[in-house]
Amino acid sequence: MLSDPIADMLTRIRNATRTYKDSVDVPASKFKEQIAKILVKEGYLASYERVNEGKFDVLRIQLKYGHKREQVIKHIERISRPGRRAYVSHEDLPRIHKGLGLAVVSTSKGLLADRDARKEGIGGEVICVVW
Repeated sequence: MLSDPIADMLTRIRNATRTYKDSVDVPASKFKEQIAKILVKEGYLASYERVNEGKFDVLRIQLKYGHKREQVIKHIERISRPGRRAYVSHEDLPRIHKGLGLAVVSTSKGLLADRDARKEGIGGEVICVVW
C-alpha cells in the first residue's frame, strides 16, 4: 500500500524521463488523470490514456522529449504532502522560474495550473511544481 500515490506518480515520471523511456504506466485514479491532463495541456507530456489491464486501470503516459532528445521535464517535485499540506491564497501562488514553470493547484474549481488559478483569483493546495 502506498501512503502517497501522487508522489509515486511523479517519481515514476521523473525516473522514466531520466532513463529516456517512451512511456510509463501509473495506477489510475481521477486525481492523477487530472494532473496528467494539465501536464499534457501545458506541454510537459505528449499524451495519456486510461487502459484496463486485468483487474485495475492504469494511466499510460507518453513522455515528451525535445528535438535532440533533451528532457522537457527538467524537474518535477511534490510540494503538498500528506504530513505537511501547503495551502496558498491567490496572491501567494508561486511563480515557478519566473512564469516558465508550472505549479499544479487544487482549488475549489478543481485542479488548475497556477496561471489559471491566478486568472480566476482563487488559491488552494499546491500539489506539485514542474519545470
